[in-house]
Amino acid sequence: MSTTARGLPPWLWLGVPALLAITASLLFAIPIRFWGVGLPEPVFALPLAFAWAVIRPSMLGPVIVMILGLFLDLLWGTPMGFWAVCLLLPHGVVLGFRAFLAGQSRAMMWIWYGAGTMLSLGAGYLFTLLATRSAPDPVTLTWQFLATVVLFPVADVLIQRFEDADVRFR
Repeated sequence: MSTTARGLPPWLWLGVPALLAITASLLFAIPIRFWGVGLPEPVFALPLAFAWAVIRPSMLGPVIVMILGLFLDLLWGTPMGFWAVCLLLPHGVVLGFRAFLAGQSRAMMWIWYGAGTMLSLGAGYLFTLLATRSAPDPVTLTWQFLATVVLFPVADVLIQRFEDADVRFR
């Protein structure tokens, strides 16, 4: 086994995950019901926003997070910029705490990811409340939160893959 680090091309840590998040969002938006219950609507772009803030591989990360947010606005019919702000908010906060997150355990990173998810969905709740003057259903929001928090392993894989490819982590 070779000990030399191989580079990780940008399309591999930015493009492929973004396309997979778009594909997963489209699949989960299909109106299929099982026993009268629809599929959950996790925010598949949130693990990317978290991971890209932790590893901070490129200035393209926030741009792609914003594009993913605008895609979600079009997909879910929210006002343009709604999900872009809801995704960029935790991305910026995690980016600010990036030095603190270095070397944390997976469990602690999952807790941070959960806090970022809560910040994102909490901002969305507040924006919806202010725009429509009616509160979104808290049960639906809780299910969306849980479905999104379960996606942490995606962020963890991205972080681990980047650390394995980056010579600074050796």
